[in-house]
Amino acid sequence: MLFFKGIVVRGKALLSTCPKVCVVGGGPAGFYTAQHLIKARQDVQVDVYERLPVPFGLVRFGVAPDHPEVKNVINTFTQTAKHSRCSFYGNVNVGKDVSVAELLRSYHAVVLSYGAEGNRSVGVPGEHLSGVYSAKDFVGWYNGLPSCRELDPDLSCDTAVVLGQGNVALDVARILLSPLDILKKTDITQPALDALAASRVRSVWIVGRRGPMQVACTIKELREMVTLPGTRPEMTPSDFEGVKDALKDLPRPRKRLTELMVKTALERPGEKEQERWNSASRVWGFRFFRSPVEVLPDAEGKKVAAVRLAVNRLEGSGEGAQAVRSGDVEDVPCGLVISSIGYKSLPIDAAVPFDSRRAIVPNSMGRVQQVLGLYCSGWLKTGPTGVIATTMNNSFDTARSLMEDMDSGKLDVSAEKPGSLRIRALLEEKGVEPVVFSDWEKIDSLEVRRGEACGKPREKLLSVEEMLAVARS
Repeated sequence: MLFFKGIVVRGKALLSTCPKVCVVGGGPAGFYTAQHLIKARQDVQVDVYERLPVPFGLVRFGVAPDHPEVKNVINTFTQTAKHSRCSFYGNVNVGKDVSVAELLRSYHAVVLSYGAEGNRSVGVPGEHLSGVYSAKDFVGWYNGLPSCRELDPDLSCDTAVVLGQGNVALDVARILLSPLDILKKTDITQPALDALAASRVRSVWIVGRRGPMQVACTIKELREMVTLPGTRPEMTPSDFEGVKDALKDLPRPRKRLTELMVKTALERPGEKEQERWNSASRVWGFRFFRSPVEVLPDAEGKKVAAVRLAVNRLEGSGEGAQAVRSGDVEDVPCGLVISSIGYKSLPIDAAVPFDSRRAIVPNSMGRVQQVLGLYCSGWLKTGPTGVIATTMNNSFDTARSLMEDMDSGKLDVSAEKPGSLRIRALLEEKGVEPVVFSDWEKIDSLEVRRGEACGKPREKLLSVEEMLAVARS
């Protein structure tokens, strides 16, 4: 089968016989999928559609503001977006502005890469009380996600409880306890910075249902907590019984992580570290073998006053150990509860198969079951696991599956497809004006200028309306 390179004018795809692929979602999964397709084949045109006017998904709205090095991947995504065979269309809500069926009619293949924007529910009484937030929304608030700009969390309490012990949970704890001098040099939003400046939170307990050897964070995030200026760790020594003896049998990453926890919990710190702990005004710690059973209200029944935790014991060992409730409970007084037990994907179009129990699109190596030409990558494919590098490999795998189907003839790319010409016409009929990448660059430039004025990398625009006004200026 012969392929002819498509003719592309910047921002406008002309009708041609080149394979046209549509990627839904402008976050890491979407851009890594597009990047691999463009690099691996010299004839593919890729269009990336994103619901928001701005690209980069969780790199912009999920990565902690004090982790700028993780955001450097934006440079790679920008190169992909500016490639002559790639176009970005923001402000397009697939499933509402345009259906997946319409995309499948207009492209040879469609890759769903829109991530996980839902919250996993804790499923306990009282989780809807004032003062209880999902980590996804709390992170979105301090990172400038438009849908979270009105969150306005109450930080007037002394104690916060974070449910979950993964990297996001540690991000939340670190942001709550970080000195302002650190945060004000990041791209954290100004409303969040103002709220944190007035915060009275002095203690953060990070709760997990299993033990130190099953904790889900990585050593980098743990080390940042251990060395966070102005804070000291407080652990429960009995939680670490038998852990030292088991260290020798652990895989190296888990061993290093556990060694740091053991050292922090059980060993006497050096003189300099002891001085830092003595002068610390804020405290944090892991609370292991605990599961939430109820969020308890204050006297008026409206706001969180405490979390009731079941005390667990472990059955089994290692990664497969199961938490079993002992029958005992304990109440932890607090005025803020942040649930960090995971994100989940949501269905966007009734025509797309969706496994609501696992919150993924059922697939085989990224090929969506029962729908020829439809693929998925990222968290929608696997569930919300791993770091950005995990998503990269996952997305490259989907791109390879798609190209295998092109090469084998399973996916017929010989017929002409209109691609974005057809989709832009449909959007125009509905009054939807996409934001192209050069429009995003206007937003980017303004945000960087605003940041420079106050010593930050950028000051983000916080509403879709503001973003669109700048994009169309």
